[in-house]
Amino acid sequence: MSLKGRDFLTLKDFTRDEIYEFLDLAKELKDKKKKGIFDKVYVGKNIALLFEKTSTRTRCSFEVAAHDLGIGTTYLNPTVSQMGKKESIADTARVLGRMFDGIEYRGFGQSIVEEIAKYADVPVWNGLTNEYHPTQMLADMLTIREHLGELKGLKMVYLGDARYNMGNSYMITCSKLGIDFTIASPEKYFPNGELIEECREFAKESGARLIFEEDPYKATKDADVICTDVWVSMGEPDEIWAERIKDLTPYKVTMDIMKNAGKDAIFLHCLPSYHNLETEIGREMGEKFNLEDIEVTDEVFEKYADVVFDEAENRMHTIKAVIAATLG
Repeated sequence: MSLKGRDFLTLKDFTRDEIYEFLDLAKELKDKKKKGIFDKVYVGKNIALLFEKTSTRTRCSFEVAAHDLGIGTTYLNPTVSQMGKKESIADTARVLGRMFDGIEYRGFGQSIVEEIAKYADVPVWNGLTNEYHPTQMLADMLTIREHLGELKGLKMVYLGDARYNMGNSYMITCSKLGIDFTIASPEKYFPNGELIEECREFAKESGARLIFEEDPYKATKDADVICTDVWVSMGEPDEIWAERIKDLTPYKVTMDIMKNAGKDAIFLHCLPSYHNLETEIGREMGEKFNLEDIEVTDEVFEKYADVVFDEAENRMHTIKAVIAATLG
């Protein structure tokens, strides 16, 4: 099937087979890169990387992936882009769409990347919004396939605040691919009801089960994949740390949680992670709340570090697949 010219805004827009097409292409491109084989099939093409939220993995992944395909990149951070300040989103999109062959956006509301896609007339790729993180989902699914094999029928559990891009996107992806998906958190941290119902419809077709559980041990019993994310998202005020730590500490990923999961279970984290106090925010929160770690213990993180950093590397390979598959 052809994905040429398609936007990549959320995995809701893609069928199970199309998601697997991205994953299969990512595996092929990864294998070639490991062998030193590069198909610079897009020499002469250029893409814009429009960042309203900074990132290590997303920027590096898009730049290296583009370079491997022979594509030039222009990075636009919040200090150099006039989008939304002196120029409307629509006008910015129309300008960039005439100069570039594709546009990546990483920032705030999903409505922004959708408006860029509406006006750009070139493929637009979502590097992260408040609501969705589809490139991370492909990286995670590729990582799970590499470590556990077939995706359908696996049991994945997400612990923590599931109201935003990671919880939403895991729920969409698992319901599309037939993976049983459990959210373990207090009820107020569940995704919104409209998205849950939409994913229940996807799950009916794939055979997946969606479960919402407040008991972390009941949720993680015999799980194949345990995943989490930081408890305070980019752009949220520091004042909410106290509330999140109080509410979500019972859902920290510990060795007891991992032992409760299946014997071959793996741990995933999209990064960055506060698994120790070796960051400015980690030290600040550690001192303020008498913590040694936040959403995952250092013991768990280091035990599964090879998987987590496979996951980080796979951002590059899956993003390369998205670019290669959709660029006109």
